[in-house]
Amino acid sequence: LRLFLALVSAAHDVSELEPLPNIDFNIMAGNSLIGLIRVDEERFDMVGNSLQGNLLQPLAAQDYQKILAEKNQSIDLYKKHAFLSGEQEGRSQELRLLRLRQHIEQLNRESQAKLNQLLLNEFIRLKIKYEDVQLSGKPKKRDLTIDDIAELQPFHWGYHFDRVLERGGFDAIIANPPWETFQPDAKEFFSTYSDLISKKKMDIKDFEAELKSLLVDEKIQTVWLKYQSDYKHQREFFRLASQYQNQVPIINGKRHGKDVNLYKLFLEQCFNLLREDGECGIVIPSGIYTDLGSKKLREMLFDQTQVTGLFCFENRNTIFEGVHRSFKFIVLTFEKGGMTEKFPAAFMRHNVQELQHFPSHDSLSISIDLVRKLSPDSLSVMEFKNEIDFLIAEKMTKFPLLGENIDGQWKLELHREFNMTDDAFLFHKEQRSGMLPLYEGKMIHQFTHLYAEPRYWVDEAEGRKSLLGKKGVDSGQQLDYQSYRLAYRSISSSTNERTLIASILPYKVFSGNSMFLSSGIDKISNSETVLCQAILNSFVVDFYIRQMVSANINMFYIYQLPVPRLTTGDKYFTDIVQRAAKLICTAPEFDELAAEVGLNSHKEGVTDETERAKLRAELDGIIAHLYGLTEAEFAHILTTFPIVPETVKQAALAAYCSLAPKIE
Repeated sequence: LRLFLALVSAAHDVSELEPLPNIDFNIMAGNSLIGLIRVDEERFDMVGNSLQGNLLQPLAAQDYQKILAEKNQSIDLYKKHAFLSGEQEGRSQELRLLRLRQHIEQLNRESQAKLNQLLLNEFIRLKIKYEDVQLSGKPKKRDLTIDDIAELQPFHWGYHFDRVLERGGFDAIIANPPWETFQPDAKEFFSTYSDLISKKKMDIKDFEAELKSLLVDEKIQTVWLKYQSDYKHQREFFRLASQYQNQVPIINGKRHGKDVNLYKLFLEQCFNLLREDGECGIVIPSGIYTDLGSKKLREMLFDQTQVTGLFCFENRNTIFEGVHRSFKFIVLTFEKGGMTEKFPAAFMRHNVQELQHFPSHDSLSISIDLVRKLSPDSLSVMEFKNEIDFLIAEKMTKFPLLGENIDGQWKLELHREFNMTDDAFLFHKEQRSGMLPLYEGKMIHQFTHLYAEPRYWVDEAEGRKSLLGKKGVDSGQQLDYQSYRLAYRSISSSTNERTLIASILPYKVFSGNSMFLSSGIDKISNSETVLCQAILNSFVVDFYIRQMVSANINMFYIYQLPVPRLTTGDKYFTDIVQRAAKLICTAPEFDELAAEVGLNSHKEGVTDETERAKLRAELDGIIAHLYGLTEAEFAHILTTFPIVPETVKQAALAAYCSLAPKIE
């Protein structure tokens, strides 16, 4: 309908238009992610006699090819005569069309039942069960039934578009699929039952209390349990079916990411349905070229298609209503077959009209060789805007990636601690004796360990027990929470004032899952942790990671950063560590850290904002020299932070220039 309306709006005169083509049996409804793309004829022919009831008896004696021929002939006949009801035909023509339509629909219903049985057999082959969720305890598993499959409303491409798929697939596919994770959403579900949930932002404790009161109603309870139960077997199909083999990346022998995202499934399904040389245009989130979970899809695009365009929008001009203004999405086009050596790209655009001139001779061209060099493990595509971005990135990659194991050098290992949902029973709103604060991402900022006050507290004994696990024995051994740790916010955006926000946590605090933390007490010293934090907070490294991420920063992005592994005695090491320590060690809990890095106590820490700004500017200048950047390159990096005050950027550039003679 939208394409037709666009056609009408483009016409200058009514004579340029033809009647809308008949859409019966062209526009079709169903679950386009679940269904048979190819139909096994022999198995189809065997199904009829194995099912009970009379529904399939008319088809039991026919083979699949005869059914297809009858269906296609009837549809062709229907389309041919749909617009030929002249005055002389009248009522009789309408009746013939009605009978023809009813015959086609009957064929489709009968075939659908047999096809659903074949699909059920596939679920059984994959050992997928239906899981009835219980109000408490584990779900009860049972075998899937034909009714479970029918409830999914599967769309069997191989049957409805048999002639298209017999010749290899579709010539072209245009898609704007859903952009959401395929999982139960409690807040979305219960918002229809509670104004408190729909209108008010609630913390986890208040939400759980409201949930408990709602589930007293047996009708709500039944619908809620059914809602949850309908997800698991579908998610298992998406995880195990051969047509979705590119959904979960395997890196260093480990599967990464459990989320099932609909846009990723649709992208792979588009690839499945295209013929060789067929073309696809799809509107999807920018995570397709940055997120670790999209790695195998990027491999598919680079190795089995020719990417013809990657045009990224930021939704600042509200291209899509109801989507956050900083959200980024792309128009991706590709041709199935061959390999991609390079592709045209544009990033952070705001006006749809720019698509009319893309790609052009002056479009940015990104080579796959460069992608593999900059992101060898994840194949993330960095958001280069111009040639100088390329040059800076290549210069920085002479240093090792933070995730590399290098003999004799310190190593940063990252992990999360408590989950804000699964471990909520540990969290208390009031502090009592023996409790430690629970740190969350919003509580820290760059070089600041207490940007906001804690909301929750955890009993230390209970926290230790949880961290050690069911089989762990507490012999008083030192755990990670008892040491100074580097922490960074996992929730971020490349359009924020600063993207990478890291700090040093004091010892004896716990952490929620909105932060990643360093671990491995014996693999990195406190002074090296301070160095690493200072480098991560620099404009230079922030610039680099902003080219990689679209939204949140998992630990894999940090591992992909090129970071010099300086240690005691190396050039720049003391200059960086002592300045960073003065910014960090501003409270008594940092006295031990201060002593280790050469300060007498936290009293030598700097709290005056003017002095802190001066130290931060000097750190940024030194780190720019550390990476070997020229003044022009560093000045360019600073221009890519539009929300940062100009005075801050000018101070950093001035520090770079004033430190140059001393450093050289």
